[in-house]
This record gives sequence, C-alpha cells and structure tokens, in this order.
Amino acid sequence: MIRDWVELNMTPGIGPRAAAKLLERFGSADAVYSATRSELEQLRLPPEAVDAIIARELRSDAEAEIESVKRLGGDILLLDDGVYPSSLREIYDPPIVLYVKGAWSECLDQPCIGVVGSRRCSTYGQNSALMLARDLAGRGITIVSGFARGIDAAAHRGALEAGGRTIAVLGTGIDEIYPRDHAKLAAEILAHGGALVTQFPLKTPPVSENFPYRNRIISGLSLGIVVVEAAENSGSLITARLAIEQNRDVFAVPGNITSRNSFGTNYLIKGAGAKLVQQWQDIATELPQQIAAKLLPPATKKETISDRLSLVPEGLSGTETSVFRLLTPDSPAHIDWLIEKSKLPVSALTAALLSLEIRDLVRALPGRCFVRRL
Repeated sequence: MIRDWVELNMTPGIGPRAAAKLLERFGSADAVYSATRSELEQLRLPPEAVDAIIARELRSDAEAEIESVKRLGGDILLLDDGVYPSSLREIYDPPIVLYVKGAWSECLDQPCIGVVGSRRCSTYGQNSALMLARDLAGRGITIVSGFARGIDAAAHRGALEAGGRTIAVLGTGIDEIYPRDHAKLAAEILAHGGALVTQFPLKTPPVSENFPYRNRIISGLSLGIVVVEAAENSGSLITARLAIEQNRDVFAVPGNITSRNSFGTNYLIKGAGAKLVQQWQDIATELPQQIAAKLLPPATKKETISDRLSLVPEGLSGTETSVFRLLTPDSPAHIDWLIEKSKLPVSALTAALLSLEIRDLVRALPGRCFVRRL
C-alpha cells in the first residue's frame, strides 16, 4: 500500500540506505510492518526507528500526508511502481518515495541534463548557465537543477526562456518553496510544463543535511551534469562526485584562475576527467548516439561563441548598435564607462539602454552596470 511506503519514508532514522536494507530483507514496505522487533533489531536500525515501526506511530500521519499531497495537485511515486524514474532507480541508494508536482512524466520523456553551480555566482557564470540551459532546452533537453539562487536559478530560467522543460529538485517538502523569493520561479516552472521533485515529506524545512540527498537525485535523473561555477568543497562538487559514482558524464565550464568560484570547475577538468564545455554542442556530442544524432544533424553548422558575439540583432538603430557593441556577457559595464566610450549624450545613452533592455538584449545589474545577454 502507498500508505506503508509513505510511512516508512517519514520514519525518523530511516534514510535511503536503511530503507534499502529493510526492503531487501522483507521484500516490500507492507512486509516491513509485519516484522518482529527482533527481526528489525538484527538490521541494527536506530532504536527510535524500531519503536516507530512496531508501534505504527506514523500510520495516521501517512494517511493525512497522502491526502494533503493530492490537495496540492501532486503525486507520490513509489520505488517499486512502474512510473518511478528508471534512471533514478539504477543508483546505489534511490529514495523509496518521490513527491512530484507538475508534468514530471513529460519532463522525463525527454533526455535530462543537470546544470549546477555556485549560489554566489559571477555574471560570467550566470550568463554561461543561462546560455547553456537555453540552448539545450530549446533542442528538447530537460534541464534539471536544484532551485538554489545563482547558477541553479539561471539554469531554470534559461530553460524557460527557450520554451523548454525544467525540473527543480528541492531540498524541502514540495509545499515549502525555498528560497522564498523563488515562489514566482516555481510557478513559472509549473506553468511551462516543468516539475518540482523531492524525496522529503511535506513541511520539511531547508536544513543543510537535506541538500546532499537532493544532489544525488539531480545526478540520478540526468544523463550528465554540467558544473558552471564551484568553490572548493562546494555542494556542486558533491553532485559531480555522485554523478561519477553513478556512471554519468560530468562537464565543466572553465573559469578565471584567480576566482575562487573557478577552483571546482577547473579542478574537475584538470584532475577528474570532466569534459570542458564552451557551448551546447560540447555536451550534445557526448550524449548517447541516438540522442546526439537528433541534436546534431550532419548539415548543422557548429555555432561558436565568437559567431554569436559578433552578430548584431536586426532592427537596431545606429545608436543602439554602437551601445550594444560596447557590451559583453561577462564584464559588467558601468554607466560612466559607457558614457565615456560611446561619446553619446546621457539622454541618448539611457534611451538606447532602455530599448535594448525591453528587447531582452541587455540586462541591468545593481550599481548601474549593464551586460549583454547571450
């Protein structure tokens, strides 16, 4: 019964590995609740977990949980049912229960690529994640990320900009949007055919020990992981290590050697066998042949970053073109520098910048700085 699986997942002291031992020993979640105390103690479970299982302390809570998930418009997937993601079932310690909301099945019908990185990212990192996610999602790849600030949010937004699908893997309950200022982003993901996924029961808060569990779901759902920026000992490096353990491809965007956020990505390229990524084709060529063939037909010309940066969008005025050419995606330009270089009156420059922003060609940053959108 679904209730038994949900109850087991809610039991304190029963994580994925303890649950795996129980299922291996007894065969199913409902059989666990028919076990004797001595049989449970033989598995060296925490005493509080054994007490909870024997007393069925969480039975009514599990029933209420199932009803609450239904009211939220979500679903609960069980490890032993046919709709549980097959790629996630293959990993060493898959979660026994997944809470999902949105078009999760349609998202998983497409190949999935994870994009992760630093919360405190640079403009270069943010633009790189946005560009790669947008280019991949626009070609039918589902983008999987962890819904954190920084690189994760940029990856989700890149997929949305392309009209593609994206999966946000949460480190909280599916009813707990964290960070709270991402409530609008969550709504957009769901509205555009994406999904929210977590292994944690409702009302689970964003405690730090949850996020390594979230990371293994990101890598477990994905064919490969792209790390955009990562400091030493960051959670993104944990995700990359998990991906390697799960026999997934690992990709990394190279970074400035003087930046602390580049340590992780440069280390992955130099010492861990990660594939260097400059554009979406670098990822596509490493995917299974039948997928790569669809993404990279023989007649397709490989667009380079230089090609993209050299192009000026159609329909710009002379003033807008000159301002656009002064901007780059990774080096924020201050308004005073733009005034000096463009030789334009302040009113003409600000009008050009506003027009470029409206056309989504330029992004304004704090401190009156501007960058080009890739």
